[in-house]
Amino acid sequence: MVLVTGGLGYIGSHTVVSLQEIGLKTLIVDNLSNSTKNVLNGIEKACGTLPKFFEMDLVNRNQVKSLFKNNKIDAIIHFAAYKSVSESVNYPVKYYDNNINSLLNLLKEVENVEKTFPFIFSSSCTVYGDSDKQPLSENSEIKKAFSPYGNTKQICEEIIIDFCKVNSNIKPVFLRYFNPIGAHHSNEIGELPLGKPQNLVPFITQTAAGLHDELIVFGNDYNTHDGTNIRDYIHVVDLSNAHVSALNFAEKKMKNKYEIFNVGTGHGFSVLDVIKTFEKISGEKLNFSFGKRRNGDVTCAYANCDKSKKELGWKCVHSLDDALQSAWNWEKKIRKID
Repeated sequence: MVLVTGGLGYIGSHTVVSLQEIGLKTLIVDNLSNSTKNVLNGIEKACGTLPKFFEMDLVNRNQVKSLFKNNKIDAIIHFAAYKSVSESVNYPVKYYDNNINSLLNLLKEVENVEKTFPFIFSSSCTVYGDSDKQPLSENSEIKKAFSPYGNTKQICEEIIIDFCKVNSNIKPVFLRYFNPIGAHHSNEIGELPLGKPQNLVPFITQTAAGLHDELIVFGNDYNTHDGTNIRDYIHVVDLSNAHVSALNFAEKKMKNKYEIFNVGTGHGFSVLDVIKTFEKISGEKLNFSFGKRRNGDVTCAYANCDKSKKELGWKCVHSLDDALQSAWNWEKKIRKID
């Protein structure tokens, strides 16, 4: 049984589908802070299997104890964390409390179990900070985090590394994500943030669907080809499949105490590039304007994925056009747009 924490969230739900498509049983725990139980139905429709689910908060120590006591867990994929860079700047204590304590509670239980768990940790390219050298490889310098969110990912990686120096109960694989976008090809699950979107693509699709009067582009004075931020936008299905590859790697090939892999496309696109591509694939004209830079945003980040391709046997198969088309298909479905 694979424990998937935060498994009703955007990336988590797609990963559950990828796991179940190859016949693995999953156990989802989620506190529903940024998702709903309706996602369970979408997962079942997307892959034909309804996963086991418990509504619980990993910050609650007693609930985590009960989880391990009453379930046979063979592997862990840990997504459960708050993830908005801009929100973390405004609410740092909320982010440190949730993101760090949820991990600590998991490790306290893992420490007491007499078996070894593959442990896939949902990390982020934000651990690299604002780097002048692109693309980013796993050996790139870890600079001071630009946001509390990024700092929690740095701290959590350090906690896991220290843990596995003295404890063999986990085989940790850190997946440093770049920018996931898009939706499952079944159109049964996709990105559906509660409240105002914090990420670019759902803001684009919601604006095109008429939920917002205009799209605000945060900053047009960055040192890039058009003045807007550059990111590596990866289709969420490619990202979810990377977790399957990482799980297989941890179980069968892993030799070191831990491993780190970048998960991206290897290509950087600016905010304006994404807007223009969306307008091309959708036929919709977006109303947008430029605003001030957003606290916590770095200028540029895109991945060198050579290690992932070589050691995980994984690579992206979807293009930016594919990802944006799937995101728009999903938005039209949930908004009932023909």
